Amino acid sequence: MNNTHVFRLKPGADLKKEIESYVKATNIQAGWIGCGVGSLTDYNIRFANQSEGNKGAGQFEIVNLMGTVSVHGSHIHISISDSTGKTMGGHLLEGNFIYTTAEIIILEAEDFVFTREKDGGTGWQELQIKKI
Repeated sequence: MNNTHVFRLKPGADLKKEIESYVKATNIQAGWIGCGVGSLTDYNIRFANQSEGNKGAGQFEIVNLMGTVSVHGSHIHISISDSTGKTMGGHLLEGNFIYTTAEIIILEAEDFVFTREKDGGTGWQELQIKKI
């Protein structure tokens, strides 16, 4: 069975913290972001193969938000664009603050559990999928 979760974040909210808080409050074991749109005043995104985040301030559109979410750990990517349409994206970190709104839809599969465990081949915490 699948569940659909829909919520809206208001100005000033930290996008990652609020998603993680919602996932914990609703005890999502295996979910994924089906849709995420809105706007930011500040961003903090880790680009590919970088150890630290890249920060910026201004006004940005969230043009895409995707990833897996679970109370056992999440992996979320974001793409944003500035007022000229320049687009960038990467790994969502804390410190992405909502400008006007963020509309989030999370889909949940109740017959799976997602965990994140260190993968010997990559050295990163990678998705592990367990059917229940």
